[in-house]
Amino acid sequence: MEIIAIQGHRKEASGKEATRKIRTQGHVPAVIYKSGGGDATSFSVEASALRHLVYTPKFKLAEIEMDGKTTKAIVKDIQFHPVSDEVVHIDFLELVAGVKFKATVPLRFIGVAPGVKEGGKFIPTLRSVNILTTPEKVVDEISADISKMELGSTIRVRDIVMVEGVEVTNNGAIPIASIEIPRALRGSK
Repeated sequence: MEIIAIQGHRKEASGKEATRKIRTQGHVPAVIYKSGGGDATSFSVEASALRHLVYTPKFKLAEIEMDGKTTKAIVKDIQFHPVSDEVVHIDFLELVAGVKFKATVPLRFIGVAPGVKEGGKFIPTLRSVNILTTPEKVVDEISADISKMELGSTIRVRDIVMVEGVEVTNNGAIPIASIEIPRALRGSK
């Protein structure tokens, strides 16, 4: 699991004017929420520090250091500028040991499908899955084995081999990938 270190700066004031001043200094307003409720903490981070956390297909943890205290967190929500696609606000969720949290992680396909070797086309229909886990058991991706997929076959969420301590919350009947039979092979079968 990759962890990105972020330096937080506590916000002195709140409101539109204070937020505008933060953004003109090259920072992004941010909030960190406590798992299970409690007070949220408003702060700001340098926009460049978020690049490796936000603009990536991978699931990563953030380690936010502020006022001499380090907090592990995940990205809860991001607001982007509609034209420039820059981050204008980011919300984090603090991870507490033993407390379950929800996250969306990438789905990776492993193996080689025999149906593809026979000329079929592999069509992934799901790129990420929702999980429920604790900080100790968190994974950066979920793998689905496609090595038994024949022509015309489909694998679903329920076919994913589960990792201990991680629960996939997507509906088990949702297809995640299929092997399409090409027109040239349809007539011969």
